[in-house]
Parts: sequence; structure tokens; C-alpha cells
Amino acid sequence: MIASDISSGVEQLGEMIAGASMIVPFTGAGISTECGIPDFRSPGGLWTRNRPIPFDDFVASREARDESWRRRFAIDATFAAARPGHGHRALASLYRAGKIPAIVTQNIDNLHQASGFADDHVIELHGNTTYARCIGCGLTYDLGWVKQRFEASSHAPDCATCGEPVKTATISFGQAMPEEAMRRATELAQQCDLFLAIGSSLVVWPAAGFPLMAKSAGARLVIINNEPTEQDDIADLVIRHDIGETLGPFVGN
Repeated sequence: MIASDISSGVEQLGEMIAGASMIVPFTGAGISTECGIPDFRSPGGLWTRNRPIPFDDFVASREARDESWRRRFAIDATFAAARPGHGHRALASLYRAGKIPAIVTQNIDNLHQASGFADDHVIELHGNTTYARCIGCGLTYDLGWVKQRFEASSHAPDCATCGEPVKTATISFGQAMPEEAMRRATELAQQCDLFLAIGSSLVVWPAAGFPLMAKSAGARLVIINNEPTEQDDIADLVIRHDIGETLGPFVGN
């Protein structure tokens, strides 16, 4: 069912939230755009200006690693200045109220943690861009450490322990999905009675399979997204309005 207007959509969503015992939100780029974080796929998005660097290229080419870090530091100020928006804060309120046990996200911006979710309760399917990790031994690095060495040599640094490349802690094209995150997301999708797909185009697999999984397991499905998705026809409620406005009434509840 597609909400006829935002008021009726918010009212129906409120009733579904009140009646749910376990809510699992699944968030995509749309929840963070009001915070100044650009998305990747839309017109004008990051990938329309720069072709993504596949994981194999990053591993094989020093030039690709240098370019990858150059791009990351070019948007450093954007990520550093971003603060949780109405959508993040509304979900954090439901989390504090005990309605949400954990959140599943495609986002890499750390804004759910900043809104009040415990680190262990944010299941990041595509990683996190606010720190770095060695692709060999897995040692984590602060971005400041990487930036200092990058600026000093104009080259991406290697791990101080094992000598393998250091990469943002994100999942690139061609890189294996994180097994533990996928396992936990699967369990949550199968156990919840209300699944909220928020700000996701639902075109990136296997992540886009979680709403279908939840619906198949008996959960009610709500999709909140400005644009239509391929899963709208199976949803119990579709709200095609601004995410901040839609979730804003639930901040502090």
C-alpha cells in the first residue's frame, strides 16, 4: 500500500511501530543525504564523477591505491562535518526504547553510531569509511595515521606490521561481503515482526535480499524512499516522502 500523503503515512507507520515487538531497520544512502553525505548512484552522485575502483585493482596497482586514498581525503571534510539527521535520531530513540535490537545498514558514514547506537548493534554490510584496515592482517588504523604518511610520500601507506596495503574499512566492488555481518543481518531479518527499509534503492545484492527475507518470514515490510523500488509491490506500506520529515515525529518517542 502506497501512502497517499505524508500525514497518513506517518500515522500508519506509528501504528505499526506501536504494535511491533521487534523492529529491524535497514538503511541506505537516502537517510544520510540530509546530513550532507552524497550518495553514490543518483545523478550527480560520487560514482557519476569517478568510476569506482574495484578491490582487485586496489590490490594489484599502487596507482589505484594512491587514487583511492586521494578520493577519500578529498571528501574528508564532508564526512567529518556530518551529524545524525532526523532519521538517525528517530531510529536511535526506538533503539533506546527497546523496540530495535540492532540496525542493518549499507552506509559507511558512522552516523548511526553517532546517533546513539552501540557499535556492536550497528551491522555494517559495506563497512565503514571513518577508519582504515590492513587487508592482510586486519590491523586497524586511524585515518590521521594514513593521511600523514600519504601527504609525506604522495603514496598510500602499507601496514606497519605486515607490509600489506592499508584500505578504508569499506567493502569495495569484488571484495567479499563480511560473513559475520551477513549472518547477523540474516538472523535479524528472520526474527523481526516489522522490517523498515529506509533510503535504499534496493538494487544492490545480496543486501537487497533482506527485506524479501523478512517478508517471507512473516514480518510486515515498510519501505520509506523518495523513489519507487522493485520491492514496493510486496510492502505493507510504502512512503515516498522525505525521510527526515517522515521519521521526524518519532524523534524522542
